[in-house]
Amino acid sequence: MSQYLSEFIATGMLILLGNGVVAGALLNRSKAQGAGWGVITAAWGLAVLIGIFIAGPTSGAIMNPALTIALASIGKLSWVVVPGYVAAQIAGAFAGAVLVWLAYLAHWRISDDPAAKLAIFCTAPAVRDTKANVLTETIGTFALTFGALAIGANTLAPGMGPLGVGLLVVVVGMSLGGPTGYAINPARDLGPRIAHALLPIAGKGGSDWGYAWVPVVAPIIGALLGAFAFQAVYG
Repeated sequence: MSQYLSEFIATGMLILLGNGVVAGALLNRSKAQGAGWGVITAAWGLAVLIGIFIAGPTSGAIMNPALTIALASIGKLSWVVVPGYVAAQIAGAFAGAVLVWLAYLAHWRISDDPAAKLAIFCTAPAVRDTKANVLTETIGTFALTFGALAIGANTLAPGMGPLGVGLLVVVVGMSLGGPTGYAINPARDLGPRIAHALLPIAGKGGSDWGYAWVPVVAPIIGALLGAFAFQAVYG
């Protein structure tokens, strides 16, 4: 399997399972309706873990354009593959979001809240304050990047690295996800937001394109800062 196809599949699975738990928690008459933040953050961490097992051996299972750019910036990934990785990640996220829509096809028409339907696909701030929202996403992605690189710097038993990264995503969501929904990944937000805009989702509202740049730009800033901080500490 090529590294680009690997990133596509892993990111698609990430979104299918991650956005899928949000759909289950928010859509009417889902058996998981009302599951809550703890279930959502745990499922996102497990989704990352599964994605790593899928693509780790072939592409490194980055699944995140911000991390892709950050890794290239400190010499841990060739810049040659960056455009292909980013395209595959965004396309995979789009595909995963389409699968979530199909998996819950009967529930969209019986759910009335357009904001909840948008939240299944992409992030939105609890309090709309651009500077604060950018800062939150930057800090969250800094923690993700520095933490993931630090986990990778340790000599661990097989499987413990992916588990550590999955747990890191859980704790980032629990600790820092409240203000913005913790995109911490441009593909995770942009691909599904495009899907929301294009799909014939019953009762949907707008796709909030005015906010869409925040979960793209801020995670890139945070990932770069996290990578440079890691390099400064670990060499």
